[in-house]
Amino acid sequence: MSNLYYSNVMSTNKTILQMKYGRIVKAFAKETGISLDEALDKFYNSNTFILMDEGIADMQTMSDIYLTDELLIEYGYKKQPGTEKTVA
Repeated sequence: MSNLYYSNVMSTNKTILQMKYGRIVKAFAKETGISLDEALDKFYNSNTFILMDEGIADMQTMSDIYLTDELLIEYGYKKQPGTEKTVA
C-alpha cells in the first residue's frame, strides 16, 4: 500500500472524528440548554475530549449517546450511574 493510501485514510478518520465531535456538542447543548458555543468550549476543555483525542480506552469508538452522557456526568448535569451524587 502506498503512503498516499495511508494519508487518505488518516484524513478520512480525522474528518469522521470531527463530525462525531459536532454531534456530541450539539446533543450536549440540547440536553443542558446551553448555547452551542458554550457546549463547544466545555467539550474541548473536558476530560472526555482528551480521552477521545488521545485514543485512550478507545473512547472515540463509543456511541454518541454514551459520550454525551459522559460529558453530562463530567459537568454535573447528570448523576453517575450507581451513585447518589453528581460528579463535578
